[in-house]
Amino acid sequence: MKKSFLISLLSVLLFSQGYGQTGRTILPFNDGWAFRKGPLIAEKTQSDTSWQSVTIPHTWNNKDMQEGKNFYAGEGCYQKQFPVATSLKGKRLFLRFDGVGSVADLYVNNRFIGEHKGSYAAFCFEITHVVKYGEENTILVKVNNKAREDVLPVNNFLFGIFGGIYRPVNLLITNDINITTTDYASPGIYITQELGNKTAQVGVTAKIENKRLYYTHVQVQTEIKDQQNKRVSISVKDVNLSPQGLNIIRQELPVIHPHLWNGLKDPYLYALTTSIIANGKVLDAVTQPLGLRRIEVQAGKGCFLNGAAYPMHGVTRHQEWQDCGNALSNTQHKTDLDLIREIGATTIRFAHYQQSEYLYSQCDSMGFLIWAEIPFVNNFSGKESENAKQQLTELIRQNFNHPAIYVWGMHNEVYAKTPDDYVAVLTRQLNDVAKTNDPGRYTVAVSGYGEMNRPANLSTDIQGMNRYFGWYEGKIGDIEGWVKGLEKDYPDYKLMLTEYGADGNIHQHTDSLVTDFDPVSGQVFPETYQTATHVQQWAVIEKHPYITASYLWNMFEFAVPMWNRGGVNARNLKGLITYDRQQKKDAFYWYKSNWNPAPMVYIAERRNNIRHQAHVKVEVFSNLGQVTLRVNNNAPVAGHTGANKRDFIFDDITLQPGDNTITATGAYNGKAYTDTITWTLN
Repeated sequence: MKKSFLISLLSVLLFSQGYGQTGRTILPFNDGWAFRKGPLIAEKTQSDTSWQSVTIPHTWNNKDMQEGKNFYAGEGCYQKQFPVATSLKGKRLFLRFDGVGSVADLYVNNRFIGEHKGSYAAFCFEITHVVKYGEENTILVKVNNKAREDVLPVNNFLFGIFGGIYRPVNLLITNDINITTTDYASPGIYITQELGNKTAQVGVTAKIENKRLYYTHVQVQTEIKDQQNKRVSISVKDVNLSPQGLNIIRQELPVIHPHLWNGLKDPYLYALTTSIIANGKVLDAVTQPLGLRRIEVQAGKGCFLNGAAYPMHGVTRHQEWQDCGNALSNTQHKTDLDLIREIGATTIRFAHYQQSEYLYSQCDSMGFLIWAEIPFVNNFSGKESENAKQQLTELIRQNFNHPAIYVWGMHNEVYAKTPDDYVAVLTRQLNDVAKTNDPGRYTVAVSGYGEMNRPANLSTDIQGMNRYFGWYEGKIGDIEGWVKGLEKDYPDYKLMLTEYGADGNIHQHTDSLVTDFDPVSGQVFPETYQTATHVQQWAVIEKHPYITASYLWNMFEFAVPMWNRGGVNARNLKGLITYDRQQKKDAFYWYKSNWNPAPMVYIAERRNNIRHQAHVKVEVFSNLGQVTLRVNNNAPVAGHTGANKRDFIFDDITLQPGDNTITATGAYNGKAYTDTITWTLN
């Protein structure tokens, strides 16, 4: 294995140096790791059976986190050996980890390199000074996922803190003059934009390091290319780089008649590349996506993209799959995004933490508008202030250039009694951090209460509220009175409905709407009730532009190890799709009929297929305008609309003893669309 890895490493290096286009090599470092659950006793030896071979991404909680509160939280160790060729002398070497949960201590050749606190952001350490050239080198990463008061999140109550190196690792090799890799693991270049009538003005700030012992003259070149690889703008700046500190280089580039990034309709991306050139040779280069767009959130009116009204109906998402935990492949991330596109969402709240760089890049390309946030959530210790600021800075700098991101989230459901209390003060400080790093994007904080004037509110540009009417409080229909009240009292405030919904177990059903649930410790959470909640509440939400954006909770089921509810241990069942991604609940198709224009017909309650009453109601979701229903060989009948024009109700349908075939039919452009289910009357 070592021999093949050395050959692979050398071939990559030779290719990179011979090609000479970017000046840096990014080498995947995901294979050949050894893992031991528990604290390090001694370095791995050939005969030590306490270590196992693993491939990154990896978590040690992929099974026990989804089984209950007795999951392993503590230390795990990862070790890897790798050679460094003597030809790399004079280069700079960095290790970049995309995500390690939750505190990571890095050692190379028994020397401590650094510590990173926080599961969700990338971090990058230079290892040039400790590697041994022409020899094997040993990496050791000590990882600990035990909840800590000084690291967000401070507990496992709303979601689990998975342990492990659960996102990819890369070895970065650069020249001694390079665009920085260690500015909070950011790309090292930051893109701003200002749209005019016929021209976009693009600003680029590059942070460059010169590790030579003297000033060095270089050219910093930034160019923008369109999707046909045609250059549309270029700026070249002569710079004398200081050998001390960071060299901050700013450039401005016009784009004439820009092709705008227009969300799902047309997510057009340019490529922006900043290069450092000396004597005609590229010393380093970084390419970032450039989506030219203007996003506005207007109180009482909604969101506007490039001056046009843009409906913001969306979902939330946790980075988990059943039996995989959070150690997901890019294929799994893309599957989630494809399912979100199928439902017809225009925006995603990635809750409650920074998610994969791959995911954000895909959202750029697919056209989703993204809410990104830090895990200051549910509770606080009073000791997490510095870590909260660190995680927010990492989130913003690492993802600054993604056009899909329109807002930074400060907190979720943490509270204060007065404006001088810890949470209120920290929220204001976090807002300052966000505005200092990125004055061009919105900020948001989220309350679980329905009042606007609570002490922890109103420090950010937008106020988010999580409202679970009919589940944790009140009745399903109370949502309308709530939004009307806020609209009357606070007409000039920007409000978003940031969570709503109900749990639904696909194996539990009722023939009539039962409302007597215990959402905290109850074991019966019928899918029927979840569906009714979403049907009724979306019909209200869509009528109120005062709700500038809405996010249902949640697109997918996920693990909550401290819970035992709804007949499934350690599971939040509010997802519209099951934890294994195999079953789409009725509420999924309800939203699809409302959000996705593709013609569809769907009969609800197909899993509630054993019936005990002959006279039943049938509900159909469709965007076809008119639907008929046929039961067995009877003549088709027309129904009436329910909550809105995509909800069709067929009352007093009569079932025969035994199996009954029920078919709903609609038409679009002369083509029939049908859905058929079977209900059995006992």
